[in-house]
Amino acid sequence: MLTNEELSRFRSLLNNQLKDIKERLNDSEAYGTSRAALKESIGELSNYDNHPADQGSETFERGKDIALYEHGEEEMRDIERALTAIEQGTYGRCEVCHAKIPHERLEVLPTTLRCVQHAEEEFVSQRRPAEEDIIAPPFGAYNYDGWDATFYDAEDAMQDVAKYGTSDTPSDFGEQAHLSYNDMYVESEEPVGYVEDIEGFLLSDINGKFIGVNTENPLHERYEDALDEAGVVSVMGNPDLMEDYTEDEGYVDRDR
Repeated sequence: MLTNEELSRFRSLLNNQLKDIKERLNDSEAYGTSRAALKESIGELSNYDNHPADQGSETFERGKDIALYEHGEEEMRDIERALTAIEQGTYGRCEVCHAKIPHERLEVLPTTLRCVQHAEEEFVSQRRPAEEDIIAPPFGAYNYDGWDATFYDAEDAMQDVAKYGTSDTPSDFGEQAHLSYNDMYVESEEPVGYVEDIEGFLLSDINGKFIGVNTENPLHERYEDALDEAGVVSVMGNPDLMEDYTEDEGYVDRDR
C-alpha cells in the first residue's frame, strides 16, 4: 500500500491539476462555447457572408473547442474520482481485481483507478460523416467516365487538381496510409503519360525514334533489378552496348 506521505503527495498533485483545469476553462470561457452563434466569433452581422471560408474555418474551430471542453470535463471527473478514492482509502488498488497498482503507473497517470490488465480500452470511432453516404466522388457521373479507354476524362481532371492539395489525411486512405501528403488523391500511383512502366524511361525523338534511356528514372532502376533477378542481360542501361543497338536490327554483336 501507499504510505501516508505518498498519498499526501498524490492528493496535492491531483488538487493542483484540478485547479489548473478549472482556471483554464474559466479563462477561456469554456473555450468559447458560451457564444451562441458563429457570427459572434467572426464579428459579422449575419451568417450569410461574402466570405464563406470564414464560416467554414469557424465551424471547424467551434467543433475543436467543443472537443477540448468535453476533454477538460472528463479530466475533471477522473481527478475527482481519484480524490474520492484517496479519501475512501482505496487509491492505489485496482477497482476491478483489487490488485496493487504499480507506483510507476500512478506517477505517469495519477488519475488511474485500474491496473494495466483492466485498463479501460480507448475507443476510436470509425463512423464516417453521413454526407459520404449520398455524396458521390467528383467523377463518375460524366460522359465517358465508365469507359475503359485512355483519354482525358473527369477523373483525370480531378487528379490534376488534387495534386495541388486536398483535405484528405492518412486516415482516409486505410492501407495506403503510408502515402505522403503530396500523393493523397485518387489513384495517385497511376502512371501519367504512359501505360507500361518501360515507357516511362525509354526516350524517343519528335518522330518517335528511339534515342536512349532515362537511367535516372526510378522505374528504370526497378526494371534493371527485375532483369538482374531473372538473369537477363539488359542492353538498355549500358552505353557501350547501346552503341551497337539499332531500331531495325536490335543489338548487333560486332564480333560475330
